[in-house]
Amino acid sequence: MDSAPAQRRLKAIHGHLVSAADSPTAHLCQNPTAGEFFSEQGYSVVLPEKLRTGKWNVYRSSRSPLKLVSRFPDHPEIGTLHDNFVRSVDTFRDYKYLGTRNRVDGTVGEYKWMTFGEAGTARSAIGSGLIYYGIPKGACVGIYFINRPEWLIVDHACAAYSYISVPLYDTLGPDAVRYIVNHAAVQVIFCVSQTLNSLLSFLSEIPSVRLIVVVGGIDGHIPSLPSSTGVQVVTYSNLLNQGSSNLQPFSPPKPDDVATICYTSGTTGTPKGAVLTHANFIANVAGTTMDEKFGPSDVYISYLPLAHIYERTNQVMIVHFGIAVGFYQGDNLKLMDDLAALRPTIFCSVPRLYNRIYAGILNAVKTSGVLRERLFNAAYNAKRQALLNGKNPSPMWDRLVFNKIKAKLGGRVRLMVSGASPLSPDIMEFLKICFGGRVTEGYGMTETSCVISCIDEGDNLGGHVGSPNPACEVKLVDVPEMNYTSDDQPYPRGEICVRGPIIFQGYYKDEAQTREVIDEEGWLHTGDIGTWLPGGRLKIIDRKKNIFKLAQGEYIAPEKIENVYVKCKFVAQCFVYGDSLNSSLVAVVAVDPDVLKAWAASEGITYNDISQLCNDPRARAAVLADMDAVGQEAQLRGFEFVKAVTLVPEPFTMENDLLTPTFKIKRPQAKEYFAKAISDMYSELSKTDPNQKTL
Repeated sequence: MDSAPAQRRLKAIHGHLVSAADSPTAHLCQNPTAGEFFSEQGYSVVLPEKLRTGKWNVYRSSRSPLKLVSRFPDHPEIGTLHDNFVRSVDTFRDYKYLGTRNRVDGTVGEYKWMTFGEAGTARSAIGSGLIYYGIPKGACVGIYFINRPEWLIVDHACAAYSYISVPLYDTLGPDAVRYIVNHAAVQVIFCVSQTLNSLLSFLSEIPSVRLIVVVGGIDGHIPSLPSSTGVQVVTYSNLLNQGSSNLQPFSPPKPDDVATICYTSGTTGTPKGAVLTHANFIANVAGTTMDEKFGPSDVYISYLPLAHIYERTNQVMIVHFGIAVGFYQGDNLKLMDDLAALRPTIFCSVPRLYNRIYAGILNAVKTSGVLRERLFNAAYNAKRQALLNGKNPSPMWDRLVFNKIKAKLGGRVRLMVSGASPLSPDIMEFLKICFGGRVTEGYGMTETSCVISCIDEGDNLGGHVGSPNPACEVKLVDVPEMNYTSDDQPYPRGEICVRGPIIFQGYYKDEAQTREVIDEEGWLHTGDIGTWLPGGRLKIIDRKKNIFKLAQGEYIAPEKIENVYVKCKFVAQCFVYGDSLNSSLVAVVAVDPDVLKAWAASEGITYNDISQLCNDPRARAAVLADMDAVGQEAQLRGFEFVKAVTLVPEPFTMENDLLTPTFKIKRPQAKEYFAKAISDMYSELSKTDPNQKTL
């Protein structure tokens, strides 16, 4: 047998070893041998998929190239959400944990806080209360209300006593709630007075439910149901008292036990239940926070829905680092007021809100008078140049201009995070300049327990989603029908696939859909199209399902174009449509009524109502002209410009079935809903442009 390959392997391994004399602690050094190849700027490492035959196409974080992270490196004993909370109750016992402004009598005041120790006591009481009512270990517990301290206490109780929490979105509507309760055979539902009535209206259709707990309910004011229903209704405070009087020891889960079934709203069909284990959450947060420094002096505002994975995983991180969480009042319109009262240091949001902040600041600057506008522009450009050159900007600009802007978010934000959809690079730069802290963007999904990749600290390039979470590996797979391959120039392109301890266990009771997304080698196929930029940065360029071809053969990624057009001042929301029968794009725009009315007033245009104004050809022309200007600035290619626009006064919402609960446009439904407008626009275009192909 030829021993040369064996000798070469031994030599390669030997190249990583250093003699004990050289280093008393580290026995590994980084040598660029075949086992470890660093790409250009070192945010990622590229490895071969299979040792002998594989292409070098698997990317990992350069922070943990040889082993995927599955536990916190400094706390390997934490294997479950229960372990994580127990340690924090012990470590941060007297520190602030859960804060709320809402009072029992319905008024709003300053934030009042519950400590980690107090939350730990409440968690034990709630879990013991469930045992008192005979709820068996492993039962599913539904949580049916928006963010408030009790949401997290119930979730911690589920972890401590081996129950499975099942978030029920308030925004999914009763049909979806009924479906989820039956599908997961939920036995207990925690709700609030408002959602109780909706539950009682279809109680006979959810036979698995044995106990309903009303949070904020007042004893004596809640209905008692006839015993024939087999359902008991109790208040949260009652359950807490019964549990306190009958405390039970914990029934700790194992890392591989199911922690939650998180139902995601598909853009089509019924909700799918993503099954996530304790180990999934711990791995994701351990990887994501590997180099982060948070502590009890940090404050976080909770307003993103806890029913979604983004906020849910953030809460695991918050517990681990002893961060204080203040809850919003429950009204998005009062969020700015809550921010001013709480003064958070960490702010997580979605591009939709960052776009609104951006538009609001620019609008305030434009209407502040010529001198102030000039001062803002001078400050902005000076700070921008300094940041681009890697220098510290003069503090004078913050004092003169930016401190007033920072105060809008409470004045202390040092980290802004964006997720859920792409943040445009110029808005990211704008946030860095105006708010002065670190701004980062992540990419993730429910099926990966949240974060797949995130922009690394110190990386000042925008327009991408960073390097892989150290808890997973990522590869791109060719999608020949869309002309995306690993041989594409200048960079490889393909469907983003993810593998590692963060991958979910599958869709609950749905083997077929699970097999559609997880292949036999354990790779999760995300449906997103990505490319690798220099330095091992991942950029999302498309969605597998939402690509379409125009008649002349050009591929269109509508979301990318919509994200450009929402920066137009008239546009609140935008649906871009095209197909292979037509050579150009059209758009339906849900207008910002205030901006459109202000424009009409300045043009001297009279109208009876906003609908009439939307149908005015002059309004359409003005909006299209503004969209063209925004498109040119964003350097859209010629065929990516919309050639006709329909203005609608009412926004796209979940109620009219045009949005998912994560604010993504339901494209098939929107196409149907606006079918007449789309066909009218194309017939209009065919009159003015003889080259426009239509059926």
